[in-house]
Amino acid sequence: MKLHTKIALGLFLGALIGGFCNRFFGDDQWLIWVSDNVAYPVGQVFLRLLFMTVVPIVFTSIVLGVAGIGDMKTLGRLGGRTFGYFLLSTLIAATIGLTLVNTIRPGAGLPADVVDELMERFSDQQAGLAAAGAQNFGISTFVNIVPRNPVAAAADMDMLALIFFSLIFGAALTMIPREKAQPVINVLDGIGEAVIAIINMAMSLAPYGVFGLIFVITSQFGWGILQQLSMYVVVVLVGLFLHASVGISALVKIFGRLNPMTFWKSVNPPIITAFSTSSSMATLPTSIATAESELDVQPKIAGFVLPLGATMNMNGTSLFEGVTVLFLAQVFGVELGFGQQVVVVILAVLTAIGAAGVPGGSLPLMMLVMATVGVPPEGIAIVLGVDRILDMARTTLNVCGDISASVYVDRIDREWEGLPAAVPIRSRPETA
Repeated sequence: MKLHTKIALGLFLGALIGGFCNRFFGDDQWLIWVSDNVAYPVGQVFLRLLFMTVVPIVFTSIVLGVAGIGDMKTLGRLGGRTFGYFLLSTLIAATIGLTLVNTIRPGAGLPADVVDELMERFSDQQAGLAAAGAQNFGISTFVNIVPRNPVAAAADMDMLALIFFSLIFGAALTMIPREKAQPVINVLDGIGEAVIAIINMAMSLAPYGVFGLIFVITSQFGWGILQQLSMYVVVVLVGLFLHASVGISALVKIFGRLNPMTFWKSVNPPIITAFSTSSSMATLPTSIATAESELDVQPKIAGFVLPLGATMNMNGTSLFEGVTVLFLAQVFGVELGFGQQVVVVILAVLTAIGAAGVPGGSLPLMMLVMATVGVPPEGIAIVLGVDRILDMARTTLNVCGDISASVYVDRIDREWEGLPAAVPIRSRPETA
């Protein structure tokens, strides 16, 4: 049985058994004990093993990717196209979300007693998110992209600062004599290979870790809260599906010149990993491996585009933020005009770029978007109960958008360098 099949089986069994336990055993002490002392630690050990590799894999892959590009002129050309693709994809996603939420208006019919119950249940979490949002966003966010201490940025998992330093370091290697740069490149290449070996060891535990993560969620909350917020959940999921099937597929076809069916069949492992971990960063090693092995993306391009995308290309997150802000505006009876909705789209795109690639990383910044357009930020408490499920779905779309960007940038680089076009495994005659 292939690893991604085992992971999918762990996901399914964890959800099934956890939901069953929640339904029939509720708040029994033994179930809480199993969740807290068995399932939760197993899931967290798996996540920590993946997060342990994030800093070295981001640093080495970006530096090697930039150094492999060869010169600043080429870096600027590919970098401009990469960021342009990220922006276009994110704008399309946010527009799809706002169109859906304005058409269906899921927040208009939520009963007042349900709103009160959800606000009471999640008020403590909301207060913590408000504090995090106040600390993590502002003009200083853009200043802090340039780190005073890159080691401290790595220790604090400040990914934007780490990526900036990695880009500068990689660019510097292209500006010094090759004989001096090559030993550094060789060391970083060796570190990257060792990190990949660690990731392979961690992924062997993935089926058990995924089971534990999903069991904890479903055993505590079950699926009842989805019934109360079903229309909101449906709008978000439909929006994500539309952006995947129409938006990303069109971008892959037009810009990547790749059959969308070939693309989607090739990205199963990252989809499953992203859905189960709710983390673009935790999925990054799998995304890089899939882009290189399944889609024939050059290692230097995968190493350059995908770490950037894991931090900056949050198209699923921007769609989710736009839908959520308008949904909560409808719940509280706040009418947002066209101009205010345009502001929501712009802020959703900008804050999605600054969102951490970890579970729930977009929630603190989304509260600031709400406050900007006059929606009570404490309303975030209403959606916290279902956010884990939606986080899994939007993270999956984020990761797929990143990989689609790597396909496009790889095509551009091959055409510029006069190299043969990429041939994904599923397009090769011998495996047809």
